[in-house]
Amino acid sequence: MKVSLDTHPLYVTKAGVARYVRGLLSGFKALASPALEITELVWPVENFDYAQPRRAMKTAYRELLWAPWIAPHLIRRSHADLLHRTAPSLPIACPGRVREVVTLHDLAVLRQPGRFRRWQASAGIRRLDRLRQADRIICDSQFTADEAMELLHLPAKQLEVVHLGVEFQDGPADLSGLQIPDAFFIFVGSLEPGKNLNLVQRCYALAAANGHPLPPLLIVGSRWEGVAAEDAPPADWHYLGHQPDAVLASLYEKAIALLFPSKYEGFGFPPLEAMVRGCPVICGRVASLPEVGGDAAIYSPLEPADYLAAMQRILTDSTFRDSAIAAGRQQSTRFTWKKCAAETLDVYRSILK
Repeated sequence: MKVSLDTHPLYVTKAGVARYVRGLLSGFKALASPALEITELVWPVENFDYAQPRRAMKTAYRELLWAPWIAPHLIRRSHADLLHRTAPSLPIACPGRVREVVTLHDLAVLRQPGRFRRWQASAGIRRLDRLRQADRIICDSQFTADEAMELLHLPAKQLEVVHLGVEFQDGPADLSGLQIPDAFFIFVGSLEPGKNLNLVQRCYALAAANGHPLPPLLIVGSRWEGVAAEDAPPADWHYLGHQPDAVLASLYEKAIALLFPSKYEGFGFPPLEAMVRGCPVICGRVASLPEVGGDAAIYSPLEPADYLAAMQRILTDSTFRDSAIAAGRQQSTRFTWKKCAAETLDVYRSILK
């Protein structure tokens, strides 16, 4: 079985889709299936920064020339039986004889269009429409599969749920240059309004007004346009930007808890990553998060008083916190990249049999 695997997210983002591609590759390597031959399909040119017009020119080449014209030639040259598009973000033209699998991570472009620029939203909707042409669609969660049936009217027989995995790239954690408090909460994610960091800000303000200020907050993630328009953050909030896995793992291990008040997630890597490193998770019972957190996450209504109460309990009740840590470690064992790769391989076989 020869599979052409779209790995372009590795060169355009450091967010969840890139983690998915890296994890899937590591899972296939761990499987070591002699029946599977993977060829990476990619224009391997990095495009992480937002400097214009350089970014726009690279994006235009990748989407308007490489995907519809060069990629099909590379797929044919690899003699692939199947193309796996790891996200519907790039309009790769699939040669007629080649079967096609697409991974759908979420439907944020429909549920939360305000997160996207107008051209991104319109392009995203067009690419979602193209999903109907795929032989099978892999969804990160049952939540996303249910949304695909509800919003896109896709048939259940076209959808497969394959949960993602978790692992960190090994390496020394260089914390020098980072001012790490003795006690702190941590927030991890791209800093756009849907991640709901504003709720945490309101919790800090409420705690201060009640005379019980909270420990500092460390924020790991890229700062998006729009967040800067929010009120000034508390003085003891520290923006660390994007950090390598080894540093992130160390921060999880030291943190009191991960604050993850996101309103919408197709899967949600940070809660799972936190649990595997012994960090309790406080999140809302929304979207896919109950699938990821199971009975281990600490669920709270996404309102300041309720969320603050959960934060204060994890601060003051050591038995409760220890129980959450143990439950989180157990829950995280259900999600491995080898399992994800094995179930993905089963999807390939079901199409090609």
